[in-house]
Amino acid sequence: MKMRSYLIITLLFIGFLNSCKESNKEHSQDLSSGHENGNYEFTNELIHETSPYLLQHAHNPVNWKPWSQEAFKEAENKGVLVVLSVGYSTCHWCHVMEEESFEDLEVANLMNAKFVSIKVDREERPDLDMVYQTALQLVNGTGGWPMNAIILPDGSPIYLGTYSTKEEWKNILTKFSTEYEANPEKMKEYATMLANGVQEVYEQPAKQLANEISKTKIINGISTWSNSWDREWGGNTEQQKFIIPANLIMLLEYAVLEQDKNAQDFVFKTLDKVSQGGIYDHIGGGFFRYSTDPKWKVPHFEKMLYDNAQMLSVLSNAYKLNANNTYESLIEDTFHFLTSEMKNPEGGYFSAMDADTNGEEGIYYIWSIEELKSVLNTDYELFAKFFNINDGEVWEHSSFVLYTTESIAEFSKNNSISQSEFSIKLKKWKEALYDARQLRDKPSTDYKIITSWNALLIDGLVDAYKTFKDARYLNEAKLIFNYLKDHNYKNGELVHSYTANSDQKEVFLEDYAFLAKAAISLYEVTLNIDYLKVANKLIGSALITYKSKSGLFYYNLPNDLVPRMINTTDGVIPSANAIMAQNLFKIGHLEYNTSYLNDAKSMTSLVVEDFENYALNYGSWGTLLLNHAYPYYEIAVVGEQAKNLVQDLGGFYLANTLVVGSERSSDISLFKDRYDADDTFVYVCQNNTCKLPVTSTIEAIGQMKSFGYQGLETIQKFSK
Repeated sequence: MKMRSYLIITLLFIGFLNSCKESNKEHSQDLSSGHENGNYEFTNELIHETSPYLLQHAHNPVNWKPWSQEAFKEAENKGVLVVLSVGYSTCHWCHVMEEESFEDLEVANLMNAKFVSIKVDREERPDLDMVYQTALQLVNGTGGWPMNAIILPDGSPIYLGTYSTKEEWKNILTKFSTEYEANPEKMKEYATMLANGVQEVYEQPAKQLANEISKTKIINGISTWSNSWDREWGGNTEQQKFIIPANLIMLLEYAVLEQDKNAQDFVFKTLDKVSQGGIYDHIGGGFFRYSTDPKWKVPHFEKMLYDNAQMLSVLSNAYKLNANNTYESLIEDTFHFLTSEMKNPEGGYFSAMDADTNGEEGIYYIWSIEELKSVLNTDYELFAKFFNINDGEVWEHSSFVLYTTESIAEFSKNNSISQSEFSIKLKKWKEALYDARQLRDKPSTDYKIITSWNALLIDGLVDAYKTFKDARYLNEAKLIFNYLKDHNYKNGELVHSYTANSDQKEVFLEDYAFLAKAAISLYEVTLNIDYLKVANKLIGSALITYKSKSGLFYYNLPNDLVPRMINTTDGVIPSANAIMAQNLFKIGHLEYNTSYLNDAKSMTSLVVEDFENYALNYGSWGTLLLNHAYPYYEIAVVGEQAKNLVQDLGGFYLANTLVVGSERSSDISLFKDRYDADDTFVYVCQNNTCKLPVTSTIEAIGQMKSFGYQGLETIQKFSK
């Protein structure tokens, strides 16, 4: 049964119940969650949880319960429906709905009398969120948070929506509770159809047939996707814009391998416009979650760890190709933001910073003209010109979001000021405004330490280290890895999320895949075999726990309420299946593990058609397609100076190339019988053929060229 069939079923289902549509429109009023310290009139079962989001709702008059078999059993025994509300602690509209509805006694009394109500933190339970978001998208064509569902005691949804006003929510509650009391069997029939539709979505990847991997299919996929590129402002031609770093990383590799200047220009355009827009925090560093407009001007003011982690990788790789100093500054400032605002004292990194402060979205980041003048004094006029502070750019409350449409070089030239002088002024302005902003109340931080997201940060820091040779980045990556080993990977047992006193046991494919990738990345730059051992152990565990008969991997472990899921698409974070395949591919080349290599190729062949038709959603797979369709190179450095030579090679943009080293004799296949105590040799190989060993980076690069590698020409070709 195809997706169109699911939509027909769910539209019939909606027509039968005549339910209210959820509202995704803009609302003018920003409200806070109302969660304060002190004595509380109400306390529910969430008080025993450790998730910041669940604790925010622990004193609602709604009798919230955490997700559990017992909660569904209670609903079954009472003969009532379940309200499932999914969100996260830094979600603006989650706060709004809490204050309008979940703190309201009238609404709470209705929910308590007619439903069993369950709260879920989507960051703790991405599996649950994935199931019900899929159902919401089948019904409504879009998803989002808060995600509010009404479901049967067996977990099947009968209503799904996002934000609702108090009156809308009351009507929904009344309509469905009344209907369930009158026609429970009829509702169960429609719920079964929708549940089957959701299950079919997650079974579909396992039913796909393998396709030949070819350059033609990759080029077709990029060509189709390019029709939706916004060539003026970067990103895709949409009203709201997400950066999607995995796509940009893949496009850089494609541009180099295919010598496609249009693709490379698109990536650079996107990074340039993002760095100028309000989606970047020009004062404190770091990137916000997404832009609410096509010009990247006004962001949704959440800062997520996964966005900033991946941006370190994109910017580091892009810098190797164009040596844009702005990218280096963005990395430095983002690193400062992460270490100063997102890091806990033990070394783990928090999941997110809230969009709201004291109930108002973005108020921590915006500026009035009076505030700017008081801080900048005589420099205000020049500052205002650069950051577009004028009557036509007012956002809300007579305030402004800082953004620019010119580079420093362009602005300096157009305003008759030297670039060095303006850069000094800009630095002083930012420091002065940063100090002024520190006096404001800060947004709250979600202090969960999520394994997969921290692993993404390790990767980003390693990429920054490879590019800039700054030991701070590598040292921080090591600290995060050690933190995860001590807290999230105790005694060989991995968990998805950690907080002090947490007893969460859930873990998902993304945690194994991303942490294994991070371990491989650390191994590549440190040559420390212990990291490789951890990676192999994690991959081995994932093979045992999540492998399906299709050759792909399940995202989760199933139970009575949650089905098995196979997910292959990228979202704001890469596909866990794609990252697993990337890990198998790399380890396969390093250790000449043909089983891993075959698995990686088989997995990739299953998504060829998806990439050709919907490349936008398969960027991480695109990297693997490039690995298989274009020549793949292995550079093995063996000897006492291996680490130094590997570090030198890290400064080059080497697409489709594995660079590894060993300072001692090793039985790992790429190093076996290649160690010489008297010298360090570099072996350049492609397709099981190796050149004679050389002793310098320059010679190794020359051998890459002699193999026919064209990527190095990109630096000269595209930087002009």
